[in-house]
Amino acid sequence: MAKADQKIRMSPSRDIPFNKLVLSQSNVRRTKAGISIEDLANDIARRKLLQSLNVRPMMDADGRETGMFEVPAGGRRYRALERLVQQKRLAKTAPIPCIVSEARGEIAAEDDSLAENVHRVALHPLDQFRAFQSLFKQGQSEEGIAANFFVPASVVKQRLRLANVSPKLLDVYADDGMSLEQLTAFSVTEDHARQEQVWESVSRSRNDEPYQIRRLLTEKAVKASDKRARFVGVTAYEAAGGNVLRDLFVEDDGGWLEDVALLERLVAEKLRTEAEAVAAEGWKWVEVAASFPYGHDHGLRQLEGGLADLSAEQQARLDALQAEYAELQEKYEGVRELPDDVDARFCELEETLEAFENRPQIFNPAEIVHAGVFISIEATGGLRIERGYVRGEDETAFAAMTSGSDSGARTAAPDAGSCGGTASPVQRTVITVAGQANPDDEEDDASRPLPDRLVVELTAYRTLALRDALGSHPHTAMTALLHKLCVDTFHRTSGPGCLEASVRQVQLPVQTPELKDSAPAKSITARHAAWKADVPTSDAALWDWLVALDDAGRLSLLAHCVSLGVNALSERADRHGGTGITVSGLHHRLDQADRLAQTTGLDMVQAGWRPTVENYLGRVTKRRILDAVREVKGENAAQLIEHLKKAEMAKEAERLLESTGWLPEPLRPVELDVRSNATAAAELLPEFLSDDEEEASDPDRGEQPHDVMPE
Repeated sequence: MAKADQKIRMSPSRDIPFNKLVLSQSNVRRTKAGISIEDLANDIARRKLLQSLNVRPMMDADGRETGMFEVPAGGRRYRALERLVQQKRLAKTAPIPCIVSEARGEIAAEDDSLAENVHRVALHPLDQFRAFQSLFKQGQSEEGIAANFFVPASVVKQRLRLANVSPKLLDVYADDGMSLEQLTAFSVTEDHARQEQVWESVSRSRNDEPYQIRRLLTEKAVKASDKRARFVGVTAYEAAGGNVLRDLFVEDDGGWLEDVALLERLVAEKLRTEAEAVAAEGWKWVEVAASFPYGHDHGLRQLEGGLADLSAEQQARLDALQAEYAELQEKYEGVRELPDDVDARFCELEETLEAFENRPQIFNPAEIVHAGVFISIEATGGLRIERGYVRGEDETAFAAMTSGSDSGARTAAPDAGSCGGTASPVQRTVITVAGQANPDDEEDDASRPLPDRLVVELTAYRTLALRDALGSHPHTAMTALLHKLCVDTFHRTSGPGCLEASVRQVQLPVQTPELKDSAPAKSITARHAAWKADVPTSDAALWDWLVALDDAGRLSLLAHCVSLGVNALSERADRHGGTGITVSGLHHRLDQADRLAQTTGLDMVQAGWRPTVENYLGRVTKRRILDAVREVKGENAAQLIEHLKKAEMAKEAERLLESTGWLPEPLRPVELDVRSNATAAAELLPEFLSDDEEEASDPDRGEQPHDVMPE
C-alpha cells in the first residue's frame, strides 16, 4: 500500500514580549542598505509592524527551551523596535508578532535569513509611481508623502511627473520596451498625443536616445535662456497665461516657453513701449526688431555725439574695473581654458565696461530730426539702442541743414536731461516694428560674439592671403593702384604735392605663431626674394632697369609692391574721435578687401587655412564648435561630441572638420552687391577706369584707345 504524501505544515505564529527576543548571530545581513534604522523605527511607530519577525527558541545545554528566542530573519526590524524601546516609545514587554520555527529543524537559521532577503523582489518603479499618484489623489501633499517614505520632496515630484506620462508609454515601459531614462525624457511635457507621436518616430528611426526625445518634444518651444525670454521675463510670460515646460530630471536652464506666439507678442509690445519712449527724443524714425542682421548700419551716416560726463564716483569705479580687468588678463594670459569663476568674472567686467563705453550720447537737436534709431535685444536679454543714423534718402536734407547752419548752431548743447536732446516737435516719429525672426531658426543665444583678438588673427591670415593673391594678379593690382591715384587726384583738394604715391607695408600686430609658416607667407617671401635679387640697389641703375623691363615684368613687380600694402584687418573701431580707425573707415576698408578677394578669386581653403584647436576651435564657445560640426557633418555628428568637455570637444571637432573646407564667418567669401559696387565705383573712378576684366581679356577686341577726359 502506497504511503500518502505528507501535507505541508506552516510554522505557528504568536506574540512574544520584546524582552524575550535576542538578535541571532546567524543573520546574514552585515552591510547597511536601504533606509536608516531611525527612519524604519519612525515608520513602525506610524504604521505599526507590517511583517512578523522570524524567530527560533533558544535551548540550554540539556536541550530544553530557555524561554528566550533568537531572531535570525528580521534583524533590521528588531533593531528598529529596540530603538523605540530605548526611546521609551515602546514597552520592553510589548508583544511582538513572530513566526516561530523549530529550534532543531532541517533548515538552518542562516538559510532562513538568506531566503528572506534573496527571495524578496523589489517593487517595480512604475508601481511606486502609481502608488505615489494614488496617495496624492487621496489628498496627501508631496511633502507629506516624502516625509512618510523618507525621500526628498523633489523625488516625489519626479515620481508624480512620471506617473502622468501617457498610459500607452507607461505600458511600453512596464513591458521593458523603453528604459527609465527614456521615460523621464517624455515627462518634459504633459501632452500625451505629442509624447506618443515622438515615441512612434524615434522607435522607428532607432534614434531613441533621451536627449533626442527631449529635443523633439521641445523643438517648437523657446528656451528660457533665449534672449527674447530674458527680455520679457518668464514671470511676465506666465502671468500672461503662458505655459513653461520644465524637466525635473536634468538641468534645463529654466525650461522652455511653450507658447511662442504669446512670447513674440509680449516681445513686440515691450519693444514698442521702449520705442515710443525713445521716439519722444525727436528722432525721425525708430526701427524695431528682436535682432538685426550684421551690417544693418552699413552705408548709413552716423551722427557724432558726445558722451555724457561721468561723476567722480563713476570715474573711480570705472578706473577700478579697468585695473581689475587688466590684472586678470595679465594673470591668465596664455591659459587655454579659464576656470569657471574667472570666466564668469571676465564676462561681468566686460558687460560693465561696455555699459560705461556705450552710455547714452548727447546729440545735436537740429540733426536728430533727420536721423533715426535702431532698437533690438542684446544676446543677454537687455535692450540695445543704437542712436543717430542718417538714411540715404535723408542725406540731402541733412547736408542742407549742416551747410546752412553756422558752427555755433551745430554745436549748440542739447538739453542735458535727455540723451538725445529736445528737438522741435515738427514731425511725428515713424516707428517700424520689423517683427520677430522665424522661431524655427535657432537663436545662438548661448554663444558670445567672436573675441576681438581672434577676429584680428583670422583677418591677419586673410590679409596675407589677399596680398599673395593680389601679387599674382597684375591687372587687379594696377586697377587698385589706379583707384588709389584717382581718389587722390579727383577727390582731394589739398595734401602733399609732386605725386608722392606710395605703398606703406602694413605690419600685422596680432597674429598666431604659425602665420609666418603659412602657405601665403612662404609664397610672398619667395616672390620677394626673387625680385630683390634682380632689383638694382643704385637709384640710377634702378630707373634704367625699370625702363628696360618688359610690360609683363613691370606689371608683376607692380602687383607685388601693391600687394604688400593690403590691410584687411577687422579691428575694434574708435567711435569717440580717437586715433584709431573710425566705424565708417573700417567699413570702407573691409568693403574694398571683399572686392579685392572676389576679383582675385581668393579661396581661404586653397590658401591653406584649416580650423585647428590653436587657431579657432579652442578659442570659441562650445556652442560655436557644435555649430561648425553640425554645419558640415550634420546633427548626428554634433550630438556625438556635445557631451564632451571643451578641450576634448575641440580636438574631436578638429578631426571631424579636417579636409571639409569649413571656414568661420570672417574668412568666408562675401557675395558683393553688383549694383551697389558699380555705383560706388562710378563715384570714385572715371569711366575709362571701370574694371571690366572680361573685356580686357577678349583677344578679338584688340587694343582699345583710351577715352579723352573732358577738361
